[in-house]
Amino acid sequence: MVRRILVNLFTWTLVAIIAFPLIWMVLTSLKPQSELFRIPPSILPTEITFEHYRILLQDTPFLRYFANSMLLATMTTILVVVVGALGAYSLVRFRYRGRETLAGLVLFTYLLPSVVLIIPLYLMMVKIGLSNTLASLVIAYTTFSLPYALWLLRSFMAGIPEDLESAALVDGASRIGAFIDVILPQALPGIISTALFTFILAWNEYLYALVLVNSDQSRPLTTGVMNMLITAFNIDWSLLMAASVMMSVPLIIIFAFLQSYLTRGFGAGGVKG
Repeated sequence: MVRRILVNLFTWTLVAIIAFPLIWMVLTSLKPQSELFRIPPSILPTEITFEHYRILLQDTPFLRYFANSMLLATMTTILVVVVGALGAYSLVRFRYRGRETLAGLVLFTYLLPSVVLIIPLYLMMVKIGLSNTLASLVIAYTTFSLPYALWLLRSFMAGIPEDLESAALVDGASRIGAFIDVILPQALPGIISTALFTFILAWNEYLYALVLVNSDQSRPLTTGVMNMLITAFNIDWSLLMAASVMMSVPLIIIFAFLQSYLTRGFGAGGVKG
């Protein structure tokens, strides 16, 4: 009993330390401007105000940046998951020369720092006429998200017995039908994990968005909020905390919705005797 109490106390202390910056962010977004720099600082606001959220949503282009980020993250996730699932299936099920070499090159590409691709990608986007567009960011994010997706989904699909797919083919299913009806449901945890990773990466990425997009109409949240609220002479902390809370809400909702799917089917694919 004493050991259990100590373990629980240590665990909750660690959780509180990790979650404190997030809690402070929410509380700061609810404080009036006069309380932000009070000495000594107060943890709980003496007066709760939503004025910062009203200003953020009505008087700034935050909603446009939010829509850009949502479109950017969604399109990147769909593209990476579709191409990654098909590519991983090819690496696992088909036999052709250079298959293992290709898989190794995919892993090697993922190990390269993504920053080395900025200049080549920028020059390529300018040449094909996609500079300062969300499409350029979708292509850029796909270049360093797809290798991870291929490698992760390859591991999941390699653990799916070929007997299940062979049975579907014997029953008259086509190759693509067996892939959709048999392989994809079994690989669902890996697909969801890949989608979460890609969505978070596209939602939070800053460097590529800063270099490839200079138009205010196409800015995502990361560069848009920084350009809007942080200048060389002033930082609007109230609006910045409110914007940070708003930026965190979609990820929290996605995790809450997909948590059950992440734990479902991890033992799928096993075949008895």
